[in-house]
Amino acid sequence: MLKIWTIVPTCLPLIVRRCHLCASDRFRASGKFRVNANHKLLDAWLLVLCAGCGDTAKLSLLERVNVRSVDPRLLDRLHGNDIVLTAELLQDPLVQHRNRVALDWTNAWRLDTSDPLDDGGVDAGDGSDPEVLDVSVRFGARIPVRPVRLIADGCGLARAEIERLIEAGKLVAAVRLGGKISSDFTFTLKR
Repeated sequence: MLKIWTIVPTCLPLIVRRCHLCASDRFRASGKFRVNANHKLLDAWLLVLCAGCGDTAKLSLLERVNVRSVDPRLLDRLHGNDIVLTAELLQDPLVQHRNRVALDWTNAWRLDTSDPLDDGGVDAGDGSDPEVLDVSVRFGARIPVRPVRLIADGCGLARAEIERLIEAGKLVAAVRLGGKISSDFTFTLKR
């Protein structure tokens, strides 16, 4: 039987960027945007606050863009300080690259292993082997996690035990389980 695990963001991630006033290297998104018009050209920034001193910095979103080329719905969301737009833009690789920032997802996500179709461990009657666990891991956002840690947390096992199962061939996946991953994957655990 296939189980579905979901990685769910619980809050906005911290932004890794050096503060020019203090020694902090973490910023938090304020959820506020600044839009500036110079004749027919627009600039837009996401305002972020230093986690150490509270100083404000700007992440560039639009630079000298013609007003007519900006989607009016996007402009309304910028003016309305849409928090969902903040989350979308923070995860945009182009915005991260343009501003030379990275995201720190520490303590900003959780693993949801509850399955609405799960009947509490009672045999489903479909002939599936209770000793074989097939899991599909889905990401609610592009959150880089270590699959070994994720599987250990979801199964309630130690990471060393997961490593041993991988070496023994009892834990298999189509993706490399070492390192970090931020896209959906599946794995099979044979006990």
